[in-house]
Amino acid sequence: QVQLVESGGGLVQPGGSLRLSCAASGIIFAIHRMGWYRQAPGKQRELVASITSTSTTIYADSVKGRFTISRDSAKNTVYLQMNSLKPEDTAVYYCNAHRRTDSWGQGTQVTVSS
Repeated sequence: QVQLVESGGGLVQPGGSLRLSCAASGIIFAIHRMGWYRQAPGKQRELVASITSTSTTIYADSVKGRFTISRDSAKNTVYLQMNSLKPEDTAVYYCNAHRRTDSWGQGTQVTVSS
């Protein structure tokens, strides 16, 4: 049974930083593409960043230069370091594991507000 457990969300002021973590179990972590998606109220879920098994990364244009995705195969964990946060980054952030099918975490709320 696949389990993806996110942590690290919260309330932060504009310009602040947060680090999200996603601990994976029930999958062969090393061969999965891992990703972070987000969904703001009234909007569709969108890709924020992804990282392949060989650590090739992709970022949404809106987060390039501010967010960094990384993975630690020894810990079966993927991270999203978020710097220079903006109010428009406010959303529920979801961890995704993809190989032939998609698995999702339960989501963690990130709120950027003064």
